[in-house]
Amino acid sequence: MWEDEIIDELHRIREEHAKSFNYDLDAMFEDWQKKQEIGDRQIITQSNNNPTTDRIDDKSHASI
Repeated sequence: MWEDEIIDELHRIREEHAKSFNYDLDAMFEDWQKKQEIGDRQIITQSNNNPTTDRIDDKSHASI
């Protein structure tokens, strides 16, 4: 069976991280948040509101 080295490495890193926190999801999440805060990447959040789009006025066009 074909194996992807990158995916294998990601799984290994994720497993090491989880093991280092004794598989405690709260502790792992807190660690990720701390790393995010000190990182230099721009964090972009997506709002739940959809932007308004141009809408066709139902009264202004004829039925097809």
